Amino acid sequence: MRILVVNDDGIRSPGIAALARVAAELGEVWVLAPSEQCSGMSQKLSIFDEMPLREADFPVPVKAAWSLGGTPADCVKVALEHLLPFKPDYIFSGVNDGWNAGYDIAYSGTIGACYEAVMNGIPAIAFSAKGRGDLEIAEMYMPSLARELIEKGQQPGEIWNVNFPSGPASKLRGILRERSIAPMQLYNGVFSARQHPEGHMMISQTGVPVGSGVAPEGSDIAAVLDGYISIGKIRSPVM
Repeated sequence: MRILVVNDDGIRSPGIAALARVAAELGEVWVLAPSEQCSGMSQKLSIFDEMPLREADFPVPVKAAWSLGGTPADCVKVALEHLLPFKPDYIFSGVNDGWNAGYDIAYSGTIGACYEAVMNGIPAIAFSAKGRGDLEIAEMYMPSLARELIEKGQQPGEIWNVNFPSGPASKLRGILRERSIAPMQLYNGVFSARQHPEGHMMISQTGVPVGSGVAPEGSDIAAVLDGYISIGKIRSPVM
């Protein structure tokens, strides 16, 4: 199996190294990731800018690894149309630094890369964890879950979406499959403002997760907040 690994947190993210190690257990791996942080870019493309492409010093033995001065969707496009002389069997995206659940999937660069994959006829899986290097559960369960989801397969336009809860593996409560997309945002935007010396205002936003018990039962948000691995499907909006 030939697997392309991408993400939206950048080539230096611990999450993409963890995912590449898992992918290497399943087949041959190529990595192409943004050179910088690209969260919240959805399926944005760099239409008017040149994008620096460089070979990357990657911590996991793979066939090749590059960084691109573009978005996650750019990475998929460049890999398919410029770098790889073949069509990958699968595209893995992540492990994202932060959950991708509920309405937040609309903004996610991790999911945006998967949309680009399935639009090109390549099945894709998105992997996300709470963030800040909280990868213990993800690293333990990704190998078996990746095999399971590949074996189950997916319809054209469908993306497997896997979210890992935070904390040590000993605290994991289980795996919940067929989770629905919660009809709400997981991260509420909190805005702050400061006065710039030149007179205008500077606005910044921080995402604060909702509390447990708020999301509907059976949803992806409820699962991860209650300490379960959440597995569900997302369909590309154009397929």
